[in-house]
This record gives sequence, structure tokens and C-alpha cells, in this order.
Amino acid sequence: MRSPRIVASSWGKLHVEGLGVVKDLKAWPGGAREWDWSETGTRHSPGIQVADVEELLDHGATVVVLSQGMEERLEVAPSTVQALESRGVEVHVAPTPEAIALYNDLTGTTPVGGLFHSTC
Repeated sequence: MRSPRIVASSWGKLHVEGLGVVKDLKAWPGGAREWDWSETGTRHSPGIQVADVEELLDHGATVVVLSQGMEERLEVAPSTVQALESRGVEVHVAPTPEAIALYNDLTGTTPVGGLFHSTC
């Protein structure tokens, strides 16, 4: 299954194939949904937690792209990267525009998942 592409982005909006427009996004092979930070208590610091990425792995992602926001204010907890790498998952961390470009490049060839923050 291919991961849905992010077809457009702007401050506060991500337009996703098959989903529509969301503020923040969780995407994986075969699907996507809006990313609600309150589900896991995510905040800009310490940032993306292991609990945030579990759903991506449950849906078969072997590569994960984590966005830091448009202004790189969303942190990624080092323990999250370590947990993914210990499971053999390739991890990429980048500002949102770069993260989207990388993720979209991978959607056609790789079981990729990602977390995308469309503001700061």
C-alpha cells in the first residue's frame, strides 16, 4: 500500500490525498488522519514522543519522517529516534517543508509514515 501524498501545504494547512485539509498530520502506508497532539500529551518541548509514532509502525511504516514545524519549534525527543532505530526503522527529522518533500519522494517506493506539523 502506498502512503497518501501531501499535495499542498501552507501555514496551518496540509492538503492530503484522500483526506482533505488538516492542520497536523499522521500518515502511513494506506492511510492518514489528523494528528491530535492531545491524544499523547505532545507539546513543542520535549516534542514528538514514542507514543506519537506507534500508530505509524502499526500500519507497516519502515521509514518514518518527523517534521519539526515550519519554524523548527517542534522538538523530537532523542528517546523517540532511539526507539525507532532500535526497531530497525529509518528515521528522518527535518523542518516541515523538507520533511514533506522527502516523504512525498518516498511514497511511491517505500512503506513510509510521517508526522507533520503545519505551523511553528
